[in-house]
Parts: sequence; C-alpha cells; structure tokens
Amino acid sequence: MTPELLSIVGLGAMFVVATLLPVNMGVLAFAGAFLLGTLVAGLTTKAIIGFFPSGLFLTLVGITYLFAIAQANGTIDWLVRLAVKAVRGRVVMIPWIMFLVAAALTAVGAVSPGAVAIIAPIALGFAIKYGISPLLMGLMVIHGAQAGGFSPISIYGGITNGVVAKAGLPMDPLVTFAASFAVNAGVAALLFALLGGRSLFGARVETAGANGAPVGGYGRPPRSEPRYGDAETEAISAERRIAAGQTQTDADPMADNRAYQMLTLGGLILLAVLTLAFNLDIGFCAITIGLALSLVAPTLQRRAIAQVTWPEIVLITGVSTYVGVMEKMGTISYVADSVAGLASPLTAALLLCLIGAVVSAFASSTAVLGSLIPLAVPFLQGDTGVGAIGFIAAMAVSSTIVDVSPFSTNGALVLANSPEGSRDGFFRQLLLYGTIVTLVAPFVVWFLFVVL
Repeated sequence: MTPELLSIVGLGAMFVVATLLPVNMGVLAFAGAFLLGTLVAGLTTKAIIGFFPSGLFLTLVGITYLFAIAQANGTIDWLVRLAVKAVRGRVVMIPWIMFLVAAALTAVGAVSPGAVAIIAPIALGFAIKYGISPLLMGLMVIHGAQAGGFSPISIYGGITNGVVAKAGLPMDPLVTFAASFAVNAGVAALLFALLGGRSLFGARVETAGANGAPVGGYGRPPRSEPRYGDAETEAISAERRIAAGQTQTDADPMADNRAYQMLTLGGLILLAVLTLAFNLDIGFCAITIGLALSLVAPTLQRRAIAQVTWPEIVLITGVSTYVGVMEKMGTISYVADSVAGLASPLTAALLLCLIGAVVSAFASSTAVLGSLIPLAVPFLQGDTGVGAIGFIAAMAVSSTIVDVSPFSTNGALVLANSPEGSRDGFFRQLLLYGTIVTLVAPFVVWFLFVVL
C-alpha cells in the first residue's frame, strides 16, 4: 500500500471509529497526524505542529464564545419568544418561525447541533400540543439550521471559505450561503406541503403575555438521551441544558436583563458589520465583542466559557492538521491524478458530492467539509470545465443537508424529542427520509450548481 493510499485509509478509519464509538474525531486526527507524519512521511513534530490551523482556531473560539454569552444571558430565549409571539396565534406560521430562528442561530455562529438542541424541544412540544406533525416540525428545525449554516460568519462558512482561500480558488461566500439557504428552504416548503402544513391554515391559538409562549406552555415531551457515536454530540450538552431551563440562575441579575440582551444583540450585529463591510478578522472581532460583553457581567462570562464548544473545535482543528500532513506527503496530488483518470470531470464532481453525502449522514459534517474539499482542489484549479464556485456550493449543500439522518447529531436530537410512545415509528420515518435525501440530494445540487 502506497503512503498516499495509507493516509486516505487512515482518514476513512477515523470516520468509522468516530461513528461507532463516542470518540472525538479531532483527537483521532491529531494522533493520526502524529503517527502518519513521523512514521510514514518522515516529518518532525515541529513540522506537524505547523499544520495546526491557528487562524481557524481563533475564529472558532471567538464565534462560539460570543454565541455562548448570548445563550447564557437569555438573548437566544428572548429572540425565540419574540418570534413565536409575532405570529399572533397563527399555527400555520409556527413551523416557519422555527425554521427561521434555527437559521438565524447558525448564521450568527452557532454550531448546527447547538441550534437544533435549543429549538427542537420547543418545536416538538408545540407540535404535540397543537396537532402539528412532529416529523414536519423536526425537519423544519434541521433544515432551518442547515439553511443558515454557510453565512460568512458561521462555522461551516468559516471552514469552507478558509479552505478555498488557502487553495487560491475563486470564492464567493454569499453564493454558497444563498445556495444552502435556497435548497433547504425549498425542501422545507415541499415538506410543509406534503406533511400536513396546508391543513394548518386558519388554525389559531391564544398566546400568553409574559413569556410569549402559547397558553399552557410548549408541552415539552419526555426526553431521553439519543444513542449515537458522532463525536459532535459532545459539543451540544450545554445547549441542551439551556433548552431545558437548567442553567438559569436567579442570583445573577444579568441572566435575564433586557438591556443586556439588547446590548448582546447589538454585538452580534456589529460582528456582521465589521467582518462583512470592513473585512476585519472575524475571530479577533468576536473575541473583542465577547470581552466587552463579559465586562458587563463577569459572572455570566464564566458560564459562557464552559459552554464554548471545545469538542467541536478539537474536531475541526484536528482534521485540518491531518489534512495538512496528507497534503505535505502528496496525497492531494495523488487523488487529483486519480480523478483526472475518470471519463469526465463532471463525473468526478458528482462522485465527491455523493461521498460527502454518504459519509456525512453517519459522521461529522464539519469533518467532511474539512477533508473532502481539499481533495477536490487540484482538479478545480485546472481547465476541466467544472467551476470552483458552483462545485463548492454543491459540496457544501450535499454534505450538510443529509444531517436529517437519525444517525447524525441533528437527526438524533430531533428523535430524542419526539413523542415517547411513537418513537420507533418516528425513527423509521427519519431513516426513510434521510435515505432519500442522501441518495437524491447530491444529484440535484450537482445538476443545479455544477452542470447548469
């Protein structure tokens, strides 16, 4: 077995282990980079450390830290209550409110499982109480979280744009964001029509005044811990406790202070302005804004630090380090030569989209994005007729839209919040839908963004 092929086999083995066992894939990748680099590629440990993505690390820490502050001080809960209250009892609008809130959370920097962990208990509880299909509500939340996932200041967007920029390829972050949002919104609209959304027109419920929730509350269903091996799940434990109301402390007056929440919302808006309009580094901006908010409420800041999604950061930076070792030892060129031997570059692009979808349905979407996009870089740089911008959009969507699978983190979170008595049936529905999406979505996005 050649060294290049050995490195690819090692990457595949990491996906398998992280899927079957609750082991963080980033830890596996760091160990793999060390073993592969020293024993196979003949690299020094100093050289291997040089592949650590320090800029990406800063971005991930900054964004997740700022978002954790917004969670800890109740800003996210406040925004959800406002959104629900805004529909004024129109049941037909509730699924779309959940879609848009989930999209907004990921667009401003939440990890996708974190957004689903916050919104799913609310959405599924509302569905059970007011006769909305739980499957419809759960899928609306997941597709909403994926719709906002590729904004220029999001986690997915930061990973993808960083890889593309490093490769020197033409890049348009807004195209990837728009593609993800449009595809997920289109799928959500189709699901809304097929799963009983039209029957909700005309239905109304009375709303409460103080907390913006429907009378009687959301009626959250009994919850159990989902069973899955994706290491991303470690990153959402704090968000799930927040969603269950377990982290609020009456002793801290800033935990539900409206003025502080408005200041936090202003900080999130300022982050978007500084990074998009002035092209400042998102990591430094997020940390600076987070620090300013922390000085207002130092005790809440301690809780926010604990809620930073460190396992997710380890996963992403570990995979990036491993990919750096692969690139150094010539694996990227090896794959490019193999792809060049295919009958058509379009076929190669479709194959990569299919691989990304299938792997991501069982493992980490962030790890897929961090590893497969670099493998496609060489043939995107050549005159192959496959546009880099369109292919990146297709790869991004096909690798994340499959997170509806019950074996992925998002699907498992929705399953855990489904009605207790019908959970087996709900699992089969999610499995069927996830299988259809995994097999169909890559062909659709490949045709839309690569062929056309």
